[in-house]
Amino acid sequence: MSDTNEPNDKRQQVNKSVRKLVFTVVAMFAFGFALVPLYDVFCDITGLNGKTNETAAEVYQDGIDTSRVVRVQFISRIAKGAPWQFEPEQNFIDVHPGEMKFVKFYAKNQSDKYGVAQAVPSVSPGQAANYFQKIECFCFNQQPLEADNDVWMPLQFYVDPELPEHIEELTLSYTLYDITEAS
Repeated sequence: MSDTNEPNDKRQQVNKSVRKLVFTVVAMFAFGFALVPLYDVFCDITGLNGKTNETAAEVYQDGIDTSRVVRVQFISRIAKGAPWQFEPEQNFIDVHPGEMKFVKFYAKNQSDKYGVAQAVPSVSPGQAANYFQKIECFCFNQQPLEADNDVWMPLQFYVDPELPEHIEELTLSYTLYDITEAS
C-alpha cells in the first residue's frame, strides 16, 4: 500500500516546491519594483548619495554667517547618448552660509529634432545635501528645447548656516538626461 501512495506523495512535494518557487519569484519581482521608491525615501531622510530635495526651499530668514565662506563647485554631465551641450556659467562660487546666490547653466539641443531634457542633481559630500537649499532650479522641471536652440537655465540657492563647520567645500553636480521619448 505504501508503494501506491509514493508517487502521489512525490507529486504533492513537487507541486508544493513549485508553488514556493513561484511565490518567491513573484515576491522578488515586487521587491525589485519597491526598491526605487524605498531608496528615494532613504536618501531624502539621510542625505546619503547626495540626493537633494526636489522641492523649493524656504528663504533663510535668520541672516548671513559672514564669518564663514563655503566654496560651491558646479559640475555638469550629459547622460550617454544625449545630444545636448550642458555646462555651468562658472565652475565655482564662494558663498557665506545663508547668503542667497544666483547662477546659470547653459544648455543647447544639438540635434536636428525637438528634445526634452531633465537634470538630476547630486551634492557631495553627501552630508552637505541637506544643507544645500534650492529656491529656484531648472532641475524642478523638464526642459523642452527646439532643435539647435539654446537656453540659460537659472539656479537660485543658499547654503544653510547649520552646515557643519568642517565642510568648507561642496560640489553640486547635475546629470542631464534626454527624456524626449518618455515625455
